[in-house]
Amino acid sequence: MKHNVVLVGLILFYVTINAQESSPVINLFKSIHDFGVIKEENGKVTVDFELSNEGNAPLVISRVQSSCGCTASLWTKEPIPPKGKGKITATYDPANRPGVFAQNITVFSNASTIGTVLTIRGTVIPKPKKPEEVYRRKIGDLGIANIHLSLNKVFVGQSTTDTIGIYNFSNSPMEVTFDRIPKHITLEVNPTKLKPQEAGKIIITFDANKNDDWGFVLDRIRVLPNKENHQNNTISISANIEEDFSKLTEKELANAPQVQFEETNKDFGIVNEGDIIEHKFILTNTGKSDLIIRKIRASCGCTTVAPDVNVLQPGKQTALSASFRTAGFSGRQSKSITVITNDPKQPNVVLRLSGTIQKK
Repeated sequence: MKHNVVLVGLILFYVTINAQESSPVINLFKSIHDFGVIKEENGKVTVDFELSNEGNAPLVISRVQSSCGCTASLWTKEPIPPKGKGKITATYDPANRPGVFAQNITVFSNASTIGTVLTIRGTVIPKPKKPEEVYRRKIGDLGIANIHLSLNKVFVGQSTTDTIGIYNFSNSPMEVTFDRIPKHITLEVNPTKLKPQEAGKIIITFDANKNDDWGFVLDRIRVLPNKENHQNNTISISANIEEDFSKLTEKELANAPQVQFEETNKDFGIVNEGDIIEHKFILTNTGKSDLIIRKIRASCGCTTVAPDVNVLQPGKQTALSASFRTAGFSGRQSKSITVITNDPKQPNVVLRLSGTIQKK
């Protein structure tokens, strides 16, 4: 019995050693290739990863898998004999992929290594865009890069400046002027007169000190190329006018007003279309100085809000009377009301009226 066990063990050992000695071994001359800086306009780039079989059995590459669809790979399909050579060809397409890239390519074969990873990397310089791609909106022969300029946050008493790119697609010089300019916005065109096929910019300055408003504001200005009035010739400029509380001292913050609502969400349940929903949001000034209600803005014209007072002394309470006209609405609805105050910790509070409107 002992002799049989020993014999079986020897056979297994022999088979294992023989299998190890007859396995293919994949050997890559390099596993990383850096294309460096390439231009998108020059198209695809290709590299060959050369390899050899250092084992004692034929090497078979079954498949090659890339980490994104932008990389294509070819490889030696025939079995590679011991000491034989093969290659894996990787191609990267930089079209619409500007910037730095790094892609992996995994090689699957009958070698003992489950998956061999190759890496290609580099940086793509985007191709220059045509004027039609940059200035996609046209007013007559004037191309505009963007018809909406968002200035984001602008503090009271401050101004900010930004630009919109423009382009003269005509074969004649063009002068760009404007109409319906609000007092808090100034516009300048550089150059003042565009040559044919020349690019320029509109320089826009927004002065919050000249705008008696708070929160989100939106202005629409008409653009007149060569003083001509075309359809759809407006650009919009938006900003959020806010109070700058960042310079308040700890003492000033401690003595500041503080807004506190009993509730900020009111679900009116199920009502019939045409019903008028009315609700009072109760607020208290729990701070130590006067609370000023700067502005109340509803999400749509169907909602109106009227405060009982605009200045609330410390410890005092008041109500905001909200009304929602449901005519023309159906299904689940949610209307928001933004309340802007001089509370430095919570200058914007959003109230909501929500519920379900059913047809009669």
